[in-house]
Amino acid sequence: MSRRLRLLLAAIAIAVLLWLLFATAERALALAQRFLTLPSWLQWTLGGALSLFAAFGLSVLWWLLRPRRKRVAKPVPDRQELEQRLSQLHERGSDTEQLGHELAELDRRRSEQRIYIALFGEISTGKSTLIRALAPQAVTLSDARGGTTREVRHFDSQLADGRPFVLADVPGSHESAGDARETIARQEALRAHAVVYVCAGDLTRSQVEELRWLADFGKPLVLVLNKADQWNVDELEALQQKLRQQTQDIATAVVAVSAGGSERFQRQLDNGDTEHVERQRKPSIKPLLKALSRITASGADGLEPMREQAVLASVHERAGALEMQTRAAEAERIVRKYSRRAVIGAMAAVAPGSDLVIQAALATALTRELAKLYEIPVGEVQVEDFVRQAKLTLRTGSSIVLAIAGNAMKAFPGLGTLGGGVLHAFAYALIFDSLGHALAASLAERQALDQDDAAERLKALLADAGGARLRQLATLTIDAWRERDSK
Repeated sequence: MSRRLRLLLAAIAIAVLLWLLFATAERALALAQRFLTLPSWLQWTLGGALSLFAAFGLSVLWWLLRPRRKRVAKPVPDRQELEQRLSQLHERGSDTEQLGHELAELDRRRSEQRIYIALFGEISTGKSTLIRALAPQAVTLSDARGGTTREVRHFDSQLADGRPFVLADVPGSHESAGDARETIARQEALRAHAVVYVCAGDLTRSQVEELRWLADFGKPLVLVLNKADQWNVDELEALQQKLRQQTQDIATAVVAVSAGGSERFQRQLDNGDTEHVERQRKPSIKPLLKALSRITASGADGLEPMREQAVLASVHERAGALEMQTRAAEAERIVRKYSRRAVIGAMAAVAPGSDLVIQAALATALTRELAKLYEIPVGEVQVEDFVRQAKLTLRTGSSIVLAIAGNAMKAFPGLGTLGGGVLHAFAYALIFDSLGHALAASLAERQALDQDDAAERLKALLADAGGARLRQLATLTIDAWRERDSK
């Protein structure tokens, strides 16, 4: 429902309420006097019913006047800063080749001065047929499994005013086992100057979210209702109106077309025989071409800033995800390194209590290294407080740690024959593995050294007796133990 219509309905509702208020004021006073003479139980019953009615009326008014949720645009980074970020990721060993190609493709299309329009949408909405209508020279395939497009294909076409444009046919969304192709489709949609989103009926929630995702990047959108010839005039108008409501503030235009295609039917011949006939329906796509002409009226130069913003915002997001993956891999390496050092420290400790001094030093170094990895400044006092709190957590959970270590020794043949020292070393491997993973997860999510959050994660990990994790730590402990014996 549009805001103007909601305001009109709200104004009518308020006017009616005011009229009823003034028209029945005297009657209301009389009823109030009679109300006071009623038994108390009846007063409570009527009062409750009136309260519910008033609450319902207020909720209706709120629904009519509630503020609409504003769409938040994707942040657009500075090109130079983004390139520096990719360079830093590359230096840290991350694979930034695809992101670099994305920026190169951005520059290439800008230099071409051609308008790119992506045809986007779910499978089985008639995308392939619409491609043939927009670009008659296009060769499309038919696949009974659904999802005929496996990669991005480009075709030359013309707008209603004769201006040329490049039509990008992308894989359909929501294919079975088609996540990779869906990612390709979304990336190509962001590279285009405008997007044509094809549907074949009422939009599902996932389709609306897909449209909203595209609009968040500032992408001009035309929502196309295909196969319009299967509805009568009234049904088509009602469906278009609903689509406009669903895509308010998202789609630039909503049009209905018929892409044509083949149709099969049976025909009765004069001699009584039945003939199977297949014929091509004539496409009707003028509304779409007109909408595209309006959207692209400013030409490639006028649309380029929005296209560049969408691509840079997408690269920014993908760089952030790559950065998280890189940091997670580096954090895993750091945790494994300190777990091994903890094992070696436990085996090297000879004097009573010396292992605790060694482990405290390792915990301090581990905390500092992980904080540096996540670029979170921490002071000496913060580190000392966290290590002290971690010690308390480990002390209260030491019995659990030793029990898990003992069970692991029984589960893996050969561990128990190495003596009681390996149990002590394995326990410290489990402790530092839990401490490192808890701290890394907390730093990544909270972007700060949150002692309470890290401590809660540590408790959960100490109590986790997952087989794969224990097997890795057991292997680490055995390797370190045998390496010591071989020297």
